[in-house]
Formats: sequence, structure tokens, C-alpha cells
Amino acid sequence: MRHTKRLVAAMAAAALALTACGNGDDGDTAAPEGEGGTAEGGEGDSDISGEEVSVFGAPTSVEGDAINAVIQEYFNEPTGANAFYEGSDSFESQVQIRIDGGNPPDIAIYPQPGAVVDQAEQGNAISLESMGFDIAELEERFGEYLISLGEYEGEHYGIPTNVNYKSLIWYNIPVFEAQGYEIPETYEDLVALSEQMVADGYTPWAIGTGSDDATGWPATDWMEDIVLRQAGPDTYDGWVSNEVPFDDPAIVEAAETFDQILDGEGFVAGGKSAIPDIDFRDAPDGIIGDEPQALMHRQASFIVNFFPEGAEFGTDYGVFPFPTIDGNDGALIAGELATVFNDTPAVREFIRVFTDTDAQCAQGTFEGVARISPNVNTTAECYDDEVVATSAENVLTALREGTARFDASDLMPPQVGSGSFWTAMNEWMRGGDINALLTDVQNSWPAE
Repeated sequence: MRHTKRLVAAMAAAALALTACGNGDDGDTAAPEGEGGTAEGGEGDSDISGEEVSVFGAPTSVEGDAINAVIQEYFNEPTGANAFYEGSDSFESQVQIRIDGGNPPDIAIYPQPGAVVDQAEQGNAISLESMGFDIAELEERFGEYLISLGEYEGEHYGIPTNVNYKSLIWYNIPVFEAQGYEIPETYEDLVALSEQMVADGYTPWAIGTGSDDATGWPATDWMEDIVLRQAGPDTYDGWVSNEVPFDDPAIVEAAETFDQILDGEGFVAGGKSAIPDIDFRDAPDGIIGDEPQALMHRQASFIVNFFPEGAEFGTDYGVFPFPTIDGNDGALIAGELATVFNDTPAVREFIRVFTDTDAQCAQGTFEGVARISPNVNTTAECYDDEVVATSAENVLTALREGTARFDASDLMPPQVGSGSFWTAMNEWMRGGDINALLTDVQNSWPAE
């Protein structure tokens, strides 16, 4: 494991104890042992040499290569089994084709928790309880919230394998240093800083929500960060489950808070109405250079891949966490849940090994890979990249404290989360009435 120097001027803060305990359906599991427990067939308990395990997911390229490298070192070589990860840009459609064709992978890694629950509802996925896993221990390792995302009718079908951090604001370091700007700790400070920038002749914000057919999603992330802090995790959870409607005062107030940035005089490059027409991948360009178009940009940790070539983190641009609101913090995250379609001793042992602290930590040592382990026993020291390391520190703290929440729009029904919610944000930017638009979103929620 390689360690890194800890970031940053501005970053203010900063596995699966799969205890295969007891017997599964076929009695193949053994008693817990250590962090991960030991499934029969693993760690010398029984021979799984030569057994194959197919794993299918969305990550490709360097991220897919990193997953296979970890599988080879931590599972294939010690056990003699042969597991292989396959990534696809068309994962969502391809995995369903395989399932419908009666040829599912042994394990699929879904980026949408709702898809895991959907597979459980259809009777395709196998519950962790039926495989003999100890849910209480999994909750201890990943936090109760993440484990709950894969729950269906009292049983659990999803195993967290990766998260990424969304609550970040990127900024132009040279101008911040030249003007003596301080990193804001509260949302009020953030608005005040924006006003000061305008007074100094700068435009505070570069915001773009364009994303082809998915235009609007970056604005929903803003809303989610604000709801999580301003209304708290319980209201956030109620919003996701439709117990708190879109036209509830708490959600309307979040929009009003967001609008302090959107509608601030001179706050946004191009103005509020231009936001949906600016591709989110181009937006970070605006904060780079000696005469930047704007000074701040809110986006998840993956956006480092879209800064202009040659721009250097720590010199040209830095990052700080989305500030607190009314004293409340939180971490907006996205990520993956693995679900099992074929229960074998080799599959159980693979899950135990792949989500164990050592294998999870090892994924942080690959260049260009921004995967953050949801295993709370890992630390920021697992990651070579400074941004990923500090993002991990914030996410792990939030998971331990119970203040991390998954991207709400990814948990809502598709008609809402990737439909009317995105559309409402776009129409709002272009001059629509936010109260009427939030009512429209609520009315689009599918009847049960």
C-alpha cells in the first residue's frame, strides 16, 4: 500500500465482513473467522480451485483493469479459482438480456440500488440471508444505511462495493490566494463570498447542467446536497420514498436556498437561463486560468477527468466540501451494489475476499481510478490520489456518523428521478415557476 501526503489547501476536512456464518441453503458455509469470516471452500476450508466466478458491471477501461488486478492477486492466486470481471458501457441493458436469456452472471455490480431491489422483486437475485451472511456484521462494516439500500421484504440483496463523493466545490487557487478569499464553512459564508467576488469584479460560479438526454441531473445534485443539510437525513429519506412530497415546504425551501446562487446578481457565468445549455463536461474549464470566466464550480470527484489538459490540482485548482447549512453536514454519494444470481461456495468466498478490507484498500493504489471503498474499516491512507484520499475521508466519516446519503434521483422511480425531476430543473433555469414545477414533479410520481 502506498501512502500520500494529505491534501490540500482548501479541502476542509477532510468489504464485506461477510461472515458466512451458519449454514446456507446447501450447508456450505462455515463459522465466522476474523473480519470476513470464512466460507467453506475459501482460505483452505474446502477446495474451490478451478471453480469459475463471473462478475459483470459498468466500470470499464482503467477501472475495470484495476478490478481484475485485485481479483487476480487477492482471490484467484490464493484460492486457485478463476474469477473474471467484465465491464460494459451498456451494462444496464446487457445484464437484463443475460438474465432474461437464463444466463445471468454469477455476480452483477449495479450502479443503481433500485435495480437490485427490482431483481429481488422479480425473484432473480439471491438474498444475503439465504447465503448465510450476518446482516448485523455487514451493517457494522458498511453502515446500516448502505445495507438498507438493497433491502426487499425484510431480506437484503445488495453488497456495497464502491462509492464516490459528490459534495465538492472546486475553485481557482491563484485568484483565491491573490484576493485573500477564505474557504466558506457555511452556506451563508458561500453566498457572502459570492457577493464579495462580484464586488471585486469576478463571476463566482461556472454551472452547466447539459448532458444530452440526461440534461438537468447536475442541478438535482445541488438540490440533494441542500435538502440533506437543510432538512436533515430523515426528511431526505422521506423525500426519496415519497413520504415527503416535492411540494413539501422543506423541498421548496431547498429550491429557494439554491436560488440564492442561481439568481444572485452576477453570480453565474452566462446567467441562470444559460445553465442547461452548458455541457457539464465543459463547465469546469471556466474556473481555470489567470483570467477565469468564473471562480467556483460544484461537481463530484470524477470531474477531475474533465479539467483542461495541463491544469494542475493544488496549483491551478483546489477543492473544498459543500458547506454546512444550519450547522448540519452530510455527504452526498453514489456508488455500486453487487447482487448474486448464482450461489456457490466460490461465489460466497469471492464476495468475502473482494469486499474485505485488504482487497478494497488495494483498489486505491491504481492511477486514474477514483473508486472509494464503502468499507468503514478502510482509511484515507489506502489512496494514492490526494483528491480521492480526502474524498474517502469525508465519505467514511459520514458513513460512520450516519449522515451519508445516496443520490436521491438514483433512488426514485425512473419516471421521477431521471425524468420529471431533471425536466423541472431545466424549465426552472429557463424561467419556469419553481413551485408549479415541483408540483408537476410530484404529480408524475407513479401510483403504487
